[in-house]
Amino acid sequence: MAGRKRKKLVLAAAPEHDKQTGLEAAKLKEPIQSKNTAERSHYFMKNTLQHRLGKDFFNQPCISLAKAFLGKVLVRRCEDGTELRGRIVETESYLGGEDMASHSAGGKRTERNTAMFMKPGTIYVYPIYGIYLCMNVSSEGEGAAVLLRSLEPLQGQPVMRQLRAARRKEGARPLKDKELCNGPSKLCQALNIPRCFDRRDLASDPEVWLEGDPDTSPAKPQDIVSAPRIGIESHGEWAKKPWRFYIRGHPCVSVNKEAESESLSGKAMNDLGPSDVQPDTGQHNVKRT
Repeated sequence: MAGRKRKKLVLAAAPEHDKQTGLEAAKLKEPIQSKNTAERSHYFMKNTLQHRLGKDFFNQPCISLAKAFLGKVLVRRCEDGTELRGRIVETESYLGGEDMASHSAGGKRTERNTAMFMKPGTIYVYPIYGIYLCMNVSSEGEGAAVLLRSLEPLQGQPVMRQLRAARRKEGARPLKDKELCNGPSKLCQALNIPRCFDRRDLASDPEVWLEGDPDTSPAKPQDIVSAPRIGIESHGEWAKKPWRFYIRGHPCVSVNKEAESESLSGKAMNDLGPSDVQPDTGQHNVKRT
Protein backbone atom coordinates (compact mmCIF):
# COMPACT_ATOMS: atom_id res chain seq x y z
CA MET A 1 0.00 0.00 0.00
CA ALA A 2 2.82 2.35 0.94
CA GLY A 3 4.56 1.39 -2.28
CA ARG A 4 1.45 2.22 -4.33
CA LYS A 5 1.15 5.59 -2.58
CA ARG A 6 4.74 6.43 -3.37
CA LYS A 7 4.15 5.48 -6.99
CA LYS A 8 1.08 7.70 -7.18
CA LEU A 9 3.04 10.59 -5.70
CA VAL A 10 5.75 10.20 -8.29
CA LEU A 11 3.22 10.07 -11.08
CA ALA A 12 1.47 13.13 -9.72
CA ALA A 13 4.71 15.03 -9.54
CA ALA A 14 5.74 14.28 -13.10
CA PRO A 15 3.44 16.81 -14.83
CA GLU A 16 4.64 19.55 -12.47
CA HIS A 17 8.25 18.66 -13.35
CA ASP A 18 7.43 18.76 -17.06
CA LYS A 19 5.72 22.12 -16.54
CA GLN A 20 8.77 23.46 -14.73
CA THR A 21 11.07 22.19 -17.45
CA GLY A 22 8.92 23.94 -20.01
CA LEU A 23 9.16 27.18 -18.07
CA GLU A 24 12.92 26.87 -17.82
CA ALA A 25 13.14 26.26 -21.56
CA ALA A 26 11.01 29.32 -22.18
CA LYS A 27 13.28 31.40 -19.95
CA LEU A 28 16.27 30.44 -22.09
CA LYS A 29 14.59 32.19 -24.99
CA GLU A 30 14.35 35.43 -23.03
CA PRO A 31 17.22 37.95 -22.95
CA ILE A 32 19.98 36.74 -20.65
CA GLN A 33 19.90 39.99 -18.70
CA SER A 34 16.30 39.48 -17.59
CA LYS A 35 17.08 36.70 -15.10
CA ASN A 36 19.13 39.01 -12.88
CA THR A 37 16.65 41.85 -12.59
CA ALA A 38 16.62 41.85 -8.79
CA GLU A 39 20.42 41.84 -8.56
CA ARG A 40 20.70 44.50 -11.24
CA SER A 41 18.13 46.76 -9.56
CA HIS A 42 19.90 46.43 -6.21
CA TYR A 43 23.25 47.20 -7.79
CA PHE A 44 21.80 50.17 -9.66
CA MET A 45 20.32 51.64 -6.48
CA LYS A 46 23.49 50.98 -4.50
CA ASN A 47 25.73 52.71 -7.02
CA THR A 48 23.32 55.58 -7.54
CA LEU A 49 23.24 56.31 -3.82
CA GLN A 50 26.87 55.60 -2.92
CA HIS A 51 29.05 56.23 -5.96
CA ARG A 52 27.14 58.41 -8.40
CA LEU A 53 28.72 61.82 -8.86
CA GLY A 54 26.37 64.75 -8.33
CA LYS A 55 26.13 68.29 -9.59
CA ASP A 56 28.85 69.62 -7.27
CA PHE A 57 31.46 67.45 -8.99
CA PHE A 58 30.79 69.00 -12.41
CA ASN A 59 30.79 72.57 -11.12
CA GLN A 60 34.52 73.22 -11.54
CA PRO A 61 36.73 74.90 -14.17
CA CYS A 62 37.02 73.12 -17.49
CA ILE A 63 40.66 72.05 -17.24
CA SER A 64 40.19 70.94 -13.65
CA LEU A 65 37.12 68.89 -14.63
CA ALA A 66 38.92 67.30 -17.58
CA LYS A 67 41.58 66.00 -15.19
CA ALA A 68 39.05 65.02 -12.53
CA PHE A 69 37.22 62.82 -15.06
CA LEU A 70 40.26 60.55 -15.38
CA GLY A 71 39.62 57.35 -13.46
CA LYS A 72 35.89 57.97 -13.09
CA VAL A 73 33.43 55.45 -14.51
CA LEU A 74 30.87 56.26 -17.20
CA VAL A 75 27.77 54.07 -16.89
CA ARG A 76 25.13 53.45 -19.53
CA ARG A 77 21.94 51.64 -18.53
CA CYS A 78 20.28 50.15 -21.61
CA GLU A 79 16.55 49.61 -22.10
CA ASP A 80 16.75 45.93 -21.08
CA GLY A 81 18.54 46.84 -17.86
CA THR A 82 22.03 45.91 -19.03
CA GLU A 83 24.65 48.23 -17.57
CA LEU A 84 27.75 49.06 -19.60
CA ARG A 85 30.71 50.57 -17.77
CA GLY A 86 33.96 52.16 -18.85
CA ARG A 87 36.69 54.00 -16.94
CA ILE A 88 37.59 57.38 -18.45
CA VAL A 89 41.26 57.45 -19.43
CA GLU A 90 41.43 60.40 -21.86
CA THR A 91 39.71 63.78 -22.13
CA GLU A 92 40.02 67.16 -23.85
CA SER A 93 39.00 70.52 -22.46
CA TYR A 94 37.46 73.34 -24.51
CA LEU A 95 37.30 76.59 -22.59
CA GLY A 96 34.38 78.36 -24.22
CA GLY A 97 34.42 81.84 -25.79
CA GLU A 98 38.14 82.46 -25.37
CA ASP A 99 39.02 79.12 -27.01
CA MET A 100 39.05 79.52 -30.79
CA ALA A 101 38.97 75.73 -31.25
CA SER A 102 35.69 75.46 -29.37
CA HIS A 103 32.19 75.26 -30.86
CA SER A 104 31.38 78.19 -28.59
CA ALA A 105 34.34 80.33 -29.73
CA GLY A 106 33.64 84.02 -29.35
CA GLY A 107 30.60 83.26 -27.22
CA LYS A 108 28.65 82.03 -30.25
CA ARG A 109 25.43 80.22 -29.34
CA THR A 110 23.64 77.96 -31.80
CA GLU A 111 20.93 75.34 -31.69
CA ARG A 112 23.64 72.69 -31.77
CA ASN A 113 25.89 73.96 -28.98
CA THR A 114 23.16 75.04 -26.52
CA ALA A 115 24.22 72.35 -24.04
CA MET A 116 27.63 74.03 -23.66
CA PHE A 117 25.91 77.04 -22.08
CA MET A 118 23.73 75.01 -19.75
CA LYS A 119 24.54 74.11 -16.14
CA PRO A 120 27.70 72.08 -15.39
CA GLY A 121 27.12 68.38 -15.95
CA THR A 122 24.93 68.85 -19.03
CA ILE A 123 25.62 66.33 -21.79
CA TYR A 124 26.56 67.74 -25.18
CA VAL A 125 26.31 65.20 -28.01
CA TYR A 126 27.12 66.35 -31.52
CA PRO A 127 27.51 64.53 -34.85
CA ILE A 128 30.58 64.40 -37.07
CA TYR A 129 30.72 63.12 -40.65
CA GLY A 130 26.94 62.81 -40.46
CA ILE A 131 27.14 59.33 -38.88
CA TYR A 132 29.43 59.47 -35.83
CA LEU A 133 28.79 61.10 -32.45
CA CYS A 134 30.95 62.65 -29.74
CA MET A 135 29.99 63.05 -26.08
CA ASN A 136 30.96 66.11 -24.04
CA VAL A 137 30.04 67.40 -20.59
CA SER A 138 29.62 71.08 -19.74
CA SER A 139 31.74 72.55 -16.96
CA GLU A 140 31.98 75.78 -15.00
CA GLY A 141 32.55 78.64 -17.42
CA GLU A 142 30.44 80.16 -20.19
CA GLY A 143 30.30 77.73 -23.11
CA ALA A 144 33.01 75.43 -21.68
CA ALA A 145 32.88 71.66 -21.95
CA VAL A 146 35.01 68.52 -21.73
CA LEU A 147 35.19 65.95 -24.53
CA LEU A 148 35.31 62.32 -23.41
CA ARG A 149 37.90 60.74 -25.70
CA SER A 150 38.58 57.22 -24.45
CA LEU A 151 37.37 54.63 -21.97
CA GLU A 152 38.74 51.42 -20.51
CA PRO A 153 35.91 48.84 -20.82
CA LEU A 154 34.96 47.43 -17.41
CA GLN A 155 31.57 45.76 -17.80
CA GLY A 156 29.45 44.62 -20.74
CA GLN A 157 32.24 44.03 -23.26
CA PRO A 158 30.23 41.46 -25.27
CA VAL A 159 27.44 43.99 -25.75
CA MET A 160 29.95 46.73 -26.58
CA ARG A 161 31.53 44.46 -29.16
CA GLN A 162 28.15 43.82 -30.79
CA LEU A 163 27.36 47.53 -30.90
CA ARG A 164 30.73 48.31 -32.47
CA ALA A 165 30.47 45.43 -34.94
CA ALA A 166 27.13 46.76 -36.19
CA ARG A 167 28.97 49.83 -37.50
CA ARG A 168 31.91 47.98 -39.03
CA LYS A 169 32.39 46.21 -42.34
CA GLU A 170 31.24 42.60 -42.52
CA GLY A 171 34.14 40.23 -41.99
CA ALA A 172 36.26 42.79 -40.13
CA ARG A 173 38.64 41.31 -37.55
CA PRO A 174 37.30 41.03 -33.99
CA LEU A 175 38.10 44.01 -31.81
CA LYS A 176 40.32 43.69 -28.77
CA ASP A 177 38.91 45.04 -25.52
CA LYS A 178 41.28 48.00 -25.61
CA GLU A 179 39.92 48.95 -29.05
CA LEU A 180 36.26 49.08 -28.07
CA CYS A 181 36.23 52.63 -26.65
CA ASN A 182 39.60 54.15 -27.63
CA GLY A 183 38.21 57.18 -29.43
CA PRO A 184 35.37 59.69 -28.92
CA SER A 185 32.97 58.23 -31.45
CA LYS A 186 33.99 54.67 -30.62
CA LEU A 187 32.94 55.10 -27.00
CA CYS A 188 29.59 56.54 -28.13
CA GLN A 189 29.04 53.47 -30.31
CA ALA A 190 30.20 50.99 -27.66
CA LEU A 191 27.99 52.49 -24.94
CA ASN A 192 25.10 53.26 -27.29
CA ILE A 193 25.11 57.00 -26.58
CA PRO A 194 22.45 58.43 -28.95
CA ARG A 195 22.00 61.97 -30.25
CA CYS A 196 18.91 62.43 -28.07
CA PHE A 197 21.11 62.41 -24.95
CA ASP A 198 22.11 65.96 -25.86
CA ARG A 199 21.15 68.45 -23.10
CA ARG A 200 20.48 65.74 -20.51
CA ASP A 201 21.81 66.10 -16.97
CA LEU A 202 24.60 63.63 -16.23
CA ALA A 203 24.05 64.22 -12.50
CA SER A 204 20.47 62.93 -12.50
CA ASP A 205 19.73 61.02 -15.73
CA PRO A 206 18.48 57.43 -15.20
CA GLU A 207 20.13 56.07 -18.36
CA VAL A 208 23.62 57.49 -18.17
CA TRP A 209 25.68 58.73 -15.25
CA LEU A 210 29.16 59.01 -13.77
CA GLU A 211 30.51 57.09 -10.79
CA GLY A 212 33.56 57.30 -8.62
CA ASP A 213 35.44 54.00 -8.65
CA PRO A 214 35.75 52.76 -5.03
CA ASP A 215 38.39 50.23 -6.09
CA THR A 216 40.64 52.72 -7.87
CA SER A 217 42.49 55.70 -6.44
CA PRO A 218 42.06 59.05 -8.23
CA ALA A 219 44.65 59.72 -10.91
CA LYS A 220 47.69 61.40 -9.35
CA PRO A 221 49.16 64.52 -10.99
CA GLN A 222 52.32 62.61 -11.97
CA ASP A 223 50.17 60.00 -13.74
CA ILE A 224 48.36 62.56 -15.91
CA VAL A 225 49.90 63.50 -19.25
CA SER A 226 49.06 66.84 -20.88
CA ALA A 227 49.26 66.99 -24.66
CA PRO A 228 47.86 68.99 -27.61
CA ARG A 229 44.27 68.29 -28.55
CA ILE A 230 43.51 66.13 -31.57
CA GLY A 231 42.04 67.15 -34.91
CA ILE A 232 42.20 70.94 -34.56
CA GLU A 233 45.43 71.60 -36.45
CA SER A 234 43.79 74.35 -38.49
CA HIS A 235 43.31 76.52 -35.39
CA GLY A 236 46.87 77.73 -35.19
CA GLU A 237 48.18 78.42 -31.69
CA TRP A 238 45.07 76.91 -30.15
CA ALA A 239 46.05 73.54 -31.60
CA LYS A 240 49.21 73.63 -29.47
CA LYS A 241 47.46 74.16 -26.15
CA PRO A 242 48.20 71.10 -23.93
CA TRP A 243 44.57 70.60 -23.00
CA ARG A 244 44.27 66.91 -23.77
CA PHE A 245 44.74 64.81 -20.66
CA TYR A 246 45.25 61.08 -20.33
CA ILE A 247 46.50 58.45 -17.90
CA ARG A 248 50.16 57.79 -18.57
CA GLY A 249 50.87 54.48 -20.30
CA HIS A 250 47.26 53.34 -20.44
CA PRO A 251 46.63 50.97 -23.38
CA CYS A 252 43.15 52.39 -24.07
CA VAL A 253 44.35 55.93 -24.81
CA SER A 254 43.43 56.83 -28.39
CA VAL A 255 46.74 58.35 -29.48
CA ASN A 256 50.17 57.00 -28.60
CA LYS A 257 53.38 58.97 -28.12
CA GLU A 258 54.55 58.44 -31.69
CA ALA A 259 51.24 59.78 -32.97
CA GLU A 260 51.60 62.77 -30.69
CA SER A 261 54.99 63.59 -32.17
CA GLU A 262 53.59 63.20 -35.67
CA SER A 263 50.63 65.47 -34.90
CA LEU A 264 52.99 68.15 -33.61
CA SER A 265 55.03 67.96 -36.81
CA GLY A 266 51.90 68.06 -38.99
CA LYS A 267 52.05 64.42 -40.10
CA ALA A 268 49.00 62.16 -40.30
CA MET A 269 48.19 60.06 -37.24
CA ASN A 270 48.22 56.31 -37.52
CA ASP A 271 45.71 53.81 -36.15
CA LEU A 272 42.83 56.30 -36.03
CA GLY A 273 39.54 55.93 -37.83
CA PRO A 274 37.61 58.75 -39.51
CA SER A 275 35.68 59.24 -36.30
CA ASP A 276 38.84 60.29 -34.46
CA VAL A 277 40.59 62.63 -36.90
CA GLN A 278 39.38 65.83 -38.46
CA PRO A 279 40.38 66.33 -42.09
CA ASP A 280 41.22 69.87 -43.10
CA THR A 281 38.01 70.56 -45.00
CA GLY A 282 38.08 74.28 -44.53
CA GLN A 283 34.90 74.15 -42.45
CA HIS A 284 36.70 73.47 -39.16
CA ASN A 285 33.56 72.18 -37.50
CA VAL A 286 34.52 68.59 -36.89
CA LYS A 287 36.25 66.86 -33.98
CA ARG A 288 36.14 69.67 -31.45
CA THR A 289 33.73 70.89 -28.80
